[in-house]
Amino acid sequence: MAKKGKFFLGALLGAAAGAVAGVLTAPKAGKETRQDIKDTTSKAGQTAKKESKVVAGEAKKLASTTKKSAKNVIETAKTSAKAVGDKTSAEAKIVAGEAKVSAKKATKSAKKVADSVTKKAE
Repeated sequence: MAKKGKFFLGALLGAAAGAVAGVLTAPKAGKETRQDIKDTTSKAGQTAKKESKVVAGEAKKLASTTKKSAKNVIETAKTSAKAVGDKTSAEAKIVAGEAKVSAKKATKSAKKVADSVTKKAE
């Protein structure tokens, strides 16, 4: 869009410069020359107004597209974060279960060792 804006500005300035040069070098009376300048200026203003509406419309479309893309990125991030959280929670439950089983085994082993030591001590 920046390229279009620069092109439009260059075209507008070139057209205005050409029109002014043409009017000033034309062999017409002062009154006719002033009328030509007025007409050319009016046409240039109308063209600028039309083109600015086109550029504004393109800017609105771009803003809308950007907004939709941002919403999609946010939704994807939320979904991914939830999936990671769910997976982490599930993995944590598995590890906790394994730790509980290991703790029970360690407790049984410690109890057996304690019983064995107690029997030998008696």
